[in-house]
Amino acid sequence: MEKVRVGVIGCGSIAQHRHLPEYNSNPNAEITAVCDINSGRAEEVAAKYGAASYTSYEELLNSGKVDVVSVCTPNYLHAPITVAALEAGVHVLCEKPMATSSEEAEVMIAAANKSGKKLMIAHNQRFVPSHQKARQLIENGEIGRIYSFRTAFGHGGPEGWSVEGEDGWFFQKEKAFVGAMGDLGVHKTDLLRYILGEEIVEVGSFVETSAKDFADVDDNAVCVLKTESGVIGTLAASWAYVGKEDNSTIIYGEKAILRLEDDPAYSLVVQYVNGESVKYELGKIQSNESGGQNNSHVVDKFIQSVLTNEEPPVPGEEGMKSLQVILAALESNESKKIVRVKAE
Repeated sequence: MEKVRVGVIGCGSIAQHRHLPEYNSNPNAEITAVCDINSGRAEEVAAKYGAASYTSYEELLNSGKVDVVSVCTPNYLHAPITVAALEAGVHVLCEKPMATSSEEAEVMIAAANKSGKKLMIAHNQRFVPSHQKARQLIENGEIGRIYSFRTAFGHGGPEGWSVEGEDGWFFQKEKAFVGAMGDLGVHKTDLLRYILGEEIVEVGSFVETSAKDFADVDDNAVCVLKTESGVIGTLAASWAYVGKEDNSTIIYGEKAILRLEDDPAYSLVVQYVNGESVKYELGKIQSNESGGQNNSHVVDKFIQSVLTNEEPPVPGEEGMKSLQVILAALESNESKKIVRVKAE
């Protein structure tokens, strides 16, 4: 079988730690082209993977060298590059948050539908074994009615691992549009929607910049979320958790509490109402601390969807629903009111 020819647009940290190594280890993929506005970086990465190097994404898309691309650029470029790729007849795996507005997300989805090409958003939390197991336990009714939840995603900030450090686009509002809330919070809104199997309909939030004097985006956000069935819980996203990353989620149910990625030894702990507790060792969640050693499965699932011509597990529509929760959180912080999440 011929290999899927891959281009990676944007050769920063997420490309170097996740996308490129995962394509490289996928037997059905071949990295044929890379692109970065920093020509030195593009050439260095191209040399490592034996690929062609570009500084213009338009040239890469028109080269005839790629069947699929990963869009690993600053957030404000996700939509224009994704749309250009889809219009060029190329499948797209786009980093999160997929866009900087609902309107941009809608244009991306329309371009995918019109071109008949795949659009997948890189929400990797769905593929973590403990998260999949939790979803299954909730679906099976083993936890009973869900009463509440709390989830957090926090670390010391992108400057610790980003190729550009404190000067990186992550901290620049015109390029990133949102800080920790978009970088980390959107992962957790996607995860909650996935695990609970329902939409988030209302959001109240505080979105602040309290730790990074050099940043003009948020670095600490705390939100209260309400789902369509009336479950309420909290989400915290932070670039100010120094010392240790927190990527935990706790689901409080009628028959049990699920503790996900909360215990250092067990990725899922189920505490039943009768005092019994079941501990699952399901393999570690990815973290920046692990140096990207463990596979996120995002690239593998994307390549599989291209080869089998099936709907990707996280299509554009799903990425947009998770983005809309973040947009509602930003609006809530501005208006100081509870905001309804934009419905389809």
